[in-house]
Amino acid sequence: MSINEDRLNQFLGHAVGDLGAAISAALMLVGDQLGLYKALAKRPMTSGELARQTDTNERYVREWLGNQAAGGYVQYDAATDTYSLSEEQAACLADPHGPVDLPGAYSVVEATFHALERTKENFRTGKGMEWGEHHPCLFQGTERFFRAGYNANLLASWLPALDGVLEKLRAGGKAADVGCGHGASTTLMAHAFPKASFIGYDYHPPSIEVARERAKQACVDNAYFEVADATGYSGHHFDLICFFDCLHDMGDPVGAARHALQALRPDGNCMLVEPFANDKVEDNLNPVGRVYYGASSQICVPVSLARNGPALGAQAGEARLRAVMEEAGFTRFRRATQTPFNLVFEARP
Repeated sequence: MSINEDRLNQFLGHAVGDLGAAISAALMLVGDQLGLYKALAKRPMTSGELARQTDTNERYVREWLGNQAAGGYVQYDAATDTYSLSEEQAACLADPHGPVDLPGAYSVVEATFHALERTKENFRTGKGMEWGEHHPCLFQGTERFFRAGYNANLLASWLPALDGVLEKLRAGGKAADVGCGHGASTTLMAHAFPKASFIGYDYHPPSIEVARERAKQACVDNAYFEVADATGYSGHHFDLICFFDCLHDMGDPVGAARHALQALRPDGNCMLVEPFANDKVEDNLNPVGRVYYGASSQICVPVSLARNGPALGAQAGEARLRAVMEEAGFTRFRRATQTPFNLVFEARP
């Protein structure tokens, strides 16, 4: 066996970078949960100043800062021995309303380690794992990571890309958010369109409890939440039905889409928001695809297989999603818009 030294070193350099990211995952959570990022976003600090501001131990904080600076997550000024966050870093690490909530994503990573033994069993047996069987950090992290995308895009570009939806909601329409989780998307829409009524459905009772509490905290009184499966909720005559990053997880995506078609008004709109994916595997072999394949194999596929579903996975792609919606009976389907992380489709009866 002959090993090419240059290719070996190239691969190891790549692997060391991944290893550094992996060992830093828990430290991302430390920075978030102990308030280190938020404190550092206010002004440059030494390790001692940051420790005093956050009531933490300086020696641990010093090492944390070294890790974060080496990874490019904080800035280090050797002349003053201070650390800081750039505006862009602060927006992604310390601002829950920023463009991307990175610490939230790392709570999802944390959940995969809690589920490691089940994941190995699933790989051996082909069995699945229900969403509600995961550690609660998955539900919290999913809300945080996706909420940032909803805050940035849902009102500004996704809903406006749908035919006539803004006018319907402004006039007092009726909308459903299927698989709503903690209700971030439901509450956001309800706050923006006070004349309309919104109902969030999810089959996970603890998530519905959280959604109700979050809507109450936001003083939103036109959003309601019910525990219901995607193929069994009783609401009807909806102007809009949304699936946010959830249809690919479902045990019966065709049944969920068919139920939505039956619950829509004849001129209604169905918005399907899915992780960004191309139709060919080779076109998904990139950093975003790597993240989604990782989440898919440990979270999305097991949820579907737990109910003997087709396991579309987080990289389903437009062609497979179109086939699902057309099999369900929708006659019009188009890509309405997209972001680096999401594809947004509109389906009509």
